[in-house]
This record gives sequence, structure tokens and C-alpha cells, in this order.
Amino acid sequence: MTETSPAPSTARKRILTGDRPTGPLHIGHYVGSLKNRVKLQRDYDTFILLADVQAMTDNFEDPQKVRDNVMQVALDYLAVGLDPQHATFVIQSMVPEIAELTVFYLNLVTVSHLRQNPTVKTEIAQKGYGESVPAGFFVYPVSQAADITAFGAHLVPVGADQLPMIEQTREIVRRFNALYAPVLVEPQAMIPQGVVARLPGIDGQAKMSKSLGNAIYLGDSADDLQKKVRAMYTDPGHLRVEDPGQVEGNTVFTYLDAFDPDTEHVAELKAHYQRGGLGDVKVKKYLLEVLDAELSPIRERRAELSQNMDEVERIVQAGTEKGREAAAQTMDAARKAMRLDYFGE
Repeated sequence: MTETSPAPSTARKRILTGDRPTGPLHIGHYVGSLKNRVKLQRDYDTFILLADVQAMTDNFEDPQKVRDNVMQVALDYLAVGLDPQHATFVIQSMVPEIAELTVFYLNLVTVSHLRQNPTVKTEIAQKGYGESVPAGFFVYPVSQAADITAFGAHLVPVGADQLPMIEQTREIVRRFNALYAPVLVEPQAMIPQGVVARLPGIDGQAKMSKSLGNAIYLGDSADDLQKKVRAMYTDPGHLRVEDPGQVEGNTVFTYLDAFDPDTEHVAELKAHYQRGGLGDVKVKKYLLEVLDAELSPIRERRAELSQNMDEVERIVQAGTEKGREAAAQTMDAARKAMRLDYFGE
């Protein structure tokens, strides 16, 4: 970080992370990022973005869906243990400096470079856009660069599949700083250790999502959790208890690997299942106990917090105001660097 950087004057480095509020958060989000954020929040200056603008890039026909989920996602944050004394929740659309930075950054990126971004290519293919991809969706890596730099983030926790997005941001920062003045922080990717990259859906599909109906949500009741675990995909060839079963691709064991701290016991269960003599019902019952032990405190906190949504909104509003202040500092520095501070001193 340079002396002219707009990053906050703090001994702690700043982290930016966040989620697209397109639905309530599920246990894939929990093991993939939320649990790690709770660990990091006391060691880093943590900003968490409720990325409603990015959510609108492929939900533009249903803005109410995005609006409704902003506070629900904030509720999930609080329920898992993110503390507003240490983590700042910011609504993306309420920080117009991000949009302003995005416009300026678009001049520093070529269309061909965006097309080559592996993350963008993969998501365009997954959504089946072809040539009809919305421009807002196509350029969201640039918007993401604005998110990161607006808050002066030094570190961005991401999975390995998101590294191209962070490199895109770093390239934009280097070009901006070289062209104008070194006022932007060049962020580093932070790949968390021991974090589950992606938890499959309960049906064994690679992606857990609301649209596929295969997710376990943080707010699910105990009955809903039980029903979903009972319906979980296992080994279709394991027809009788005494038959040897497959562990690879067996969702129950994937979840046990992600949630059960007793790795030795999980290893014993796997060996027993593979040699035969261990039924799916028994393994699912054990998984239910493991999941309920982890999720019941979250479920209870969420239910309690949901009784006072005014307080949740207050927390988000205060965080958004703090985020706006940080982004305004960055925008002021960027405008001066670009000689666009026409009426400044």
C-alpha cells in the first residue's frame, strides 16, 4: 500500500467479501465462506457486501426478489455469528461510488479480455446465455473490481475458481495507478485453508441452489432438516445393508467430511460402508445428529433475531453509511488522480 492510498489508517488489513442476495443462504455458503468469515472478523477489518447490483444482472426482471432477500441474508450473517462490532454489512446499490468507479474502470478493460475470463465464460455457459448475455452480467468482473477497490481492501477471500476475477482487479489497479497516480490498493487473493470449495446438493448435483430444490438452508426447521437428510442421495447400488457401498460421490459422506470434526469416526464409517454391513438409514441418522448440532444454535439465533427486523435494518443501515464513507475517500482520491476534481481546493 502506498502512502497516497485511500485505505483506512489501521494496523489491521482490510478484507472484502460478500454474497448476491438472490435467496436465503444455505449450508454450502456456511462451510464455503461464512464460517471462515466468523474466524477472520476479529483479525481483519471486515467489510461484507450485500451485492444487490450484481444480483440484478441476472434477476433484472424480478427486483422485488433481490430486495426481499437483502435483509434475509443479513439475518443469516448475524445468525452464524458475524458481529457488527467487527464486520460491516454494506448494501452495494447504496454506495454510488462503486458505480462511478465501474464506469471509469471500463475504459481500462477490453471486450476480448472479458471474453477470455474463465469465470465469466463458465457462468455464461452455465446460464445458457450464448450471444444474448446481458451487458451488465458480462462486465460484472469490472464491477467486482470497483467493489474491492472502493473499500481499499487488501485481501479478498475466494476459492481457486475465483482467482481470475481477482487477477482482473489487480490488472485494473495496476493500469489505473500507472496511468494516473498510485492511489488504489492492489488486493491479494486469500484462499482459505480447510474450507470446503463446494458442497453438492442433497440430490448429488454439483450445485446446491433454491431453483433445484436441493439445498439445506440455515433457517430450515428441525423437521425440514430431517426430511432433507432422509431424502439425501447415497449410493444407488447399495440396495441391501450387507452390500458393499461406494463412498465416492455419496453425498452423505461428503457432508460428514464437511461437518463432522471426528474424522477418525468418519473414516471408520467409510470403511464399514465399503465392506458392507452398514445401512444408509443408520449413516443418515448419524449425519442428522452432526448437522443438527451445528445448525440448531444458528436456527435459534436466526429465529430470535427475526423478531426484531428493525434492529437488523439498523445494523445494515449503519454499515452501509460506514461503507459509503470509505468509498467516498477512494472516489475523491481517484478523481484527483484523473484530474476530474474540478472544484476542489
